[in-house]
Amino acid sequence: MAAALFNTLADPRLARAISAGTDPGPRVHPEVVAAMREIGTELEGLTPQQLTPELAGQAQVLVTMGCGDRCPFVPGARVEDWPLQDPKGQPIEAVRQIRDDIRRRVVDLIEREQLALESADDR
Repeated sequence: MAAALFNTLADPRLARAISAGTDPGPRVHPEVVAAMREIGTELEGLTPQQLTPELAGQAQVLVTMGCGDRCPFVPGARVEDWPLQDPKGQPIEAVRQIRDDIRRRVVDLIEREQLALESADDR
């Protein structure tokens, strides 16, 4: 959810998010697909990927979500940990709350890093 939201809200000329996990499942959980579809973001058919040291090495900011010691060390990257509840198996109401919490955090990150899309007034 975080990467999809980031890539929707941030200027793609400035940054791009990549989603990966330390123990990814074979598919995006259906409850996550449903909650994201409600806000116009389609995740159906995406395949979660493994967080490797090589993939993490591309990051300037590595946002972790509770992976603790299993997260790779990335020299030079700033790490932010967002302790979030796992949406897997949660009722849609809970997944919506998790989604909205993630969105707030993503918006804050984009603002702090000055990565927002330009508005028509700024051009």
